[in-house]
Amino acid sequence: MVEAEGRDINRKDSMGSSPLTWAARNGHEEVVKILLGRDDVDLNKPDNRGRTPLWWVACQGHEGVVKILLGRDDIDLNKPDHRGRTPLWWAAYRGHEGVVKILLGRGGVDPDKPDNKGRTPLWWAAYRGLEGVVKILLGRGGIGLSEPDSEGRTPLWWAAYCGRKGLMEMLLVRDDISPNKPDRSGKTPLVVAVRSGDERVVRLLLGRADIDPNKPDKYGRTPLWHAALNGHERVVEILLGHNDINPNAPDKDNETPVYCAARNGHEEVVKMLLRQDRVNQKSPISAANSRVLLEIARQKR
Repeated sequence: MVEAEGRDINRKDSMGSSPLTWAARNGHEEVVKILLGRDDVDLNKPDNRGRTPLWWVACQGHEGVVKILLGRDDIDLNKPDHRGRTPLWWAAYRGHEGVVKILLGRGGVDPDKPDNKGRTPLWWAAYRGLEGVVKILLGRGGIGLSEPDSEGRTPLWWAAYCGRKGLMEMLLVRDDISPNKPDRSGKTPLVVAVRSGDERVVRLLLGRADIDPNKPDKYGRTPLWHAALNGHERVVEILLGHNDINPNAPDKDNETPVYCAARNGHEEVVKMLLRQDRVNQKSPISAANSRVLLEIARQKR
């Protein structure tokens, strides 16, 4: 059939898929080799959604077909679909570690090419908790560790938000990562870890010498403010153990951590804060002393 005179080897079906696309998509290695034997085959011909044969095999995890396609010099390694998702993006998203290794081993692959929402292969691997893929990507020199999505959320931000300790350890050992990079609402990885009460992740972040334990969100709310508001006693204790912590920093409404803890009925957190010599017992909200703050906390319980 391939050798028949006048045969259009690149003819598409109603979805825009060519014979090569279908063979590659289904992992038919021998058929792919036969089709690639034609000089007029279009190796990078996309379907109606911009998905090339390489896009499909990366998405499906067909390592053998990936190797065959990469043997061609005219392969477009970074051609994205209509949503900006490249073959490497899909391999990382699906957790196909073997395909990720093969693609990264070929010169010319862009490991940081984001989709239309700014999400890189590393971003998605971190978001989905795919430690194996993250490890492979981090082994590639020059990869952007702190590239944010359209909401300003980095791979580290999502690892902290999801409480993925293993991923945090892999990312935080890198000197070229930005541990204080906030999202569009000003929330840093430390803030989101504190809000969820994840002691392990909080300790990991505070272990970085360049961490800013007082960096507030856009409302002026520091990590300690969030911990006190939510009554996370162990997290409050961990934060208070940091030498650079400011226990009196108010938010934009002038509410301090100790006042927030009292207002929400977290009596133990109020006691912990009031035991600190650095804590101002006079709330800027109510000018309340320690007795009044404790009474507020008891009434709210």
